[in-house]
Amino acid sequence: MEKAIIQLEPLTCPSCMTKIENTVKGLSGVNQDSAKLLFNTSKLRTKFDASLITIGEIEQTIEELGYPVSRSKVL
Repeated sequence: MEKAIIQLEPLTCPSCMTKIENTVKGLSGVNQDSAKLLFNTSKLRTKFDASLITIGEIEQTIEELGYPVSRSKVL
């Protein structure tokens, strides 16, 4: 499992946070228990199986929801 931190543009409502978290948790290859988005920092921390999904695909999914990604870092 790879670990990643995805920095989003500042979030404006807690329901946005929930929507992003639940969508990322539902992606094949993402560890459901690890996807946590902190509202105050707009940082999503997650673990994913790089053989099933890429960080770029996770970012694309978030952006398709309407939330711009600033940067990502795989740890």
